[in-house]
Amino acid sequence: MPDPKAAHHRGELARRVAADAVSWDEATLAAHSRDTWCLSILRSMRGQLTTRPLCVVTPNDRDQLIAALGYADEQRLPVVPFGAGSGVCGGILPAESAIVIDMRRMNRLFELNETALTARVQAGMMGNALEDALNARGYSMRHFPQSVELSTVGGWLATRAAGQYSTRYGCIEDIVLSLEIVLPNGNVVRTPMGPRSATGPDLRQIFLGSEGTLGIFTEAVLRVVPLPESSAPMSFSFGSMAAGLEAIRQIVRAGWRPPVVRLYDAVETARLFPAASTTDNSLLLLLSEGTPELVAAEARACQTICDAGGGKSAGPEPVEHWLDERNKVPTFESLLQRGLVVDTIEVATTWDHIEDMYREVIAALQQVKGIVVASGHSSHSYPQGTNIYFTFAAYPEDKESAEATYLECWKQTMEATLRCHGTISHHHGIGRLRVPWMERELGSGLDVLRQIKRTLDPQGIMNPGVLIPD
Repeated sequence: MPDPKAAHHRGELARRVAADAVSWDEATLAAHSRDTWCLSILRSMRGQLTTRPLCVVTPNDRDQLIAALGYADEQRLPVVPFGAGSGVCGGILPAESAIVIDMRRMNRLFELNETALTARVQAGMMGNALEDALNARGYSMRHFPQSVELSTVGGWLATRAAGQYSTRYGCIEDIVLSLEIVLPNGNVVRTPMGPRSATGPDLRQIFLGSEGTLGIFTEAVLRVVPLPESSAPMSFSFGSMAAGLEAIRQIVRAGWRPPVVRLYDAVETARLFPAASTTDNSLLLLLSEGTPELVAAEARACQTICDAGGGKSAGPEPVEHWLDERNKVPTFESLLQRGLVVDTIEVATTWDHIEDMYREVIAALQQVKGIVVASGHSSHSYPQGTNIYFTFAAYPEDKESAEATYLECWKQTMEATLRCHGTISHHHGIGRLRVPWMERELGSGLDVLRQIKRTLDPQGIMNPGVLIPD
């Protein structure tokens, strides 16, 4: 039976925003009812995820976005920002009274400044479209999250995304120079533009990683670089994960910054690079790029460090294979249909704790009933530490215990990470999945985050249930 209140809200939004910007047909609502969190997919497959949002608003410009937010704030209706839905932590799970704001019509590259090496872009632009547009002019962001073809600029900002070339070029917080965000009350905040500023706290950092809980990104000014002139792929086999991690530490400690620095443990080496596997070795992939002189010097230095650490050259082929396959991953659906519960969990810690964290997380996962895979690789490194991207797969005892098995794997990983002085998220964000551990990670800082939320979103309409524990 039609809901007269829902019909009123939809009609009023269509009047205030634009008729062609507001949709509520079943296909559109279903497509905006979740992200790609494994549990949401499992529940959808079982017919358990049936809640649909009130409507989907797809603004054509900032004024339409402001009108939609103004109505939601006036009526105290929840708002869920939507980029492309590629998040994996349950950041999108709208209630039936929620307005989903799909930003993908705001997708223009406004300006490429070849002198200042900046690009001004709308937040709804897809990552691969932006990269293609820059490449056509001889430039690149060198920001390549695995979801680059499935995610938007705004999604990167909202989750503090990291790309596969981050060891040299940085993560999104290093790449964004300025941003524009619309607050729930319709006010527009634009942060200063420049290579650096000392005008008080950096307002960008308040909004980066806020996961739609403080406002909606509309524009960003991003750093770009000229396309590299040359590159050098190299790989090295190490007798242990610890030896490979130590080689990475020595490389970045010396000041070298190969964009790609990836170390796979023995399980992942055997699965992903069988031609380079001895069944018990860890494989390090390195890719240097830039001017021929820089590439030659960096490759030579990395070779020396790896040789000294016991690494054996495995040639360029594993890197070339990774470049060809890096964004081809099985879907959760295909694995869930086989009875597996699976996920990846990216955490990080400092160099003095990294070996303990790797060892303890693997050991904790192996205690979960039904576990068949517990593995990891390092993919983002810094002078002070690195991340480990853990993968787990388990066969639950039965269909009824699938969620419990999945959540137990996450619990064991989060608890072991915190014991080893790690951060519970390196670049996928918090969503709903990691909320239970936020207080232990942030301590009294969580109160500051709550105060910011109350100040900027006093009605509490922005993406409720995400990031900040109730």
